[in-house]
Amino acid sequence: METFEAAKELYQRRGLGERLGWGKAPAVLVVDFTNGFTDPSYPTGADVSSAIAETRRLLDIARERKLPILFTAIAYDDPDRDGGHWVRKIPALKALRMGTPAAEVDPRLERRLSEPLIVKRFASAFFGTDLCSRLQFMRVDTLVVCGASTSGCIRATVIDAIQYGFYCIVPETAVADRAEAPHHANLFDMQAKYADVLPTEQVIAELRKQSLATLASASGLPPHSRA
Repeated sequence: METFEAAKELYQRRGLGERLGWGKAPAVLVVDFTNGFTDPSYPTGADVSSAIAETRRLLDIARERKLPILFTAIAYDDPDRDGGHWVRKIPALKALRMGTPAAEVDPRLERRLSEPLIVKRFASAFFGTDLCSRLQFMRVDTLVVCGASTSGCIRATVIDAIQYGFYCIVPETAVADRAEAPHHANLFDMQAKYADVLPTEQVIAELRKQSLATLASASGLPPHSRA
C-alpha cells in the first residue's frame, strides 16, 4: 500500500500542494461541533475532546482580537424530508433534530450571542445557507476552519470555500473525525488540493498578529461590530 510520504513526493513532482497563505481579513468557522458530534452517546458522535480544546484556544484568540466567529449546526425539523438522500445514506443523522440538545453547540466552546449559528442540512457550510453573503458583508477573505468531521463536513466546506474565492486554513489538531484513517487521509488531500493544513500553534501565532485597526479598515466596519 502506498504511504502518505510516497504520495506526497508524487504530488510535489506533479505540481500539487502549493501553499496559498493568508489574506488580510480572517474569520474562524466552527463546523458542527454540536453535541450530536462531540458526545459519543449519539450515533453521529465521538470523543473529540482534544479537538474541542484546540478549537477553544483558537476561539479565545479570535475573541481577544475581535475577529469574526461563526458556527454551524446540522439540524432537521423532519430528517426524512429535509435531508434528502444524504439522510438515507447516513440514517444516524436522524438524531440531529431542531430544538434538541443534539443540535446545540458544545458548551465547552462557550458560543456567544454575537457569534452567528448557521443551520445547515447537508455537508458544506455553504450549501443552502447564507454563509457566503455574511462573509462577503464582513469582507472576510480567509477562513480558519475547525470542527467535524474532517472527512465529511470539513472537507465539503473547504472545497466550497476555495471555489468561492476564500483562502482556507485548517488547523490540523482543531478538526476531528470518528475514525483515524479518514481523518488523516482527508487532511492529506485537503492540503494537496484545497487548503493550507497547518500546525495549530502556527495558526494561533498568525491570529495573534491581527490588528484591530487593520481589520476594521479591511471590513469597512467599526471593530466592535465584528465582535
